[in-house]
Amino acid sequence: MVFKGRVAIGQHFNELADSETETNLITTRILWLNGLEDGVNRGGDVDSHSRYIYIHGTNHEDRLGEPLSAGCVLMSNLEMIELYEQVRVGDQVLIVD
Repeated sequence: MVFKGRVAIGQHFNELADSETETNLITTRILWLNGLEDGVNRGGDVDSHSRYIYIHGTNHEDRLGEPLSAGCVLMSNLEMIELYEQVRVGDQVLIVD
């Protein structure tokens, strides 16, 4: 499923025109992140939530590990579904490189 503006559009990315799938799409699920560190990822211009930083699936799984996003953490769609089923609102997520 593809999301636009955090709303499912009712289509799988394979159903979209090639021109629409050239960019990285938000697919499968969305975990919207809140930062915990003032000045690093919380507050002001660096605030993860107000900058719409997510963990989400992608239509370009073959490019995972490459710079592809404007700040989001990308996962394979199956791994994203698994993670989404394990976490709840308010759970802390540690992202390591």
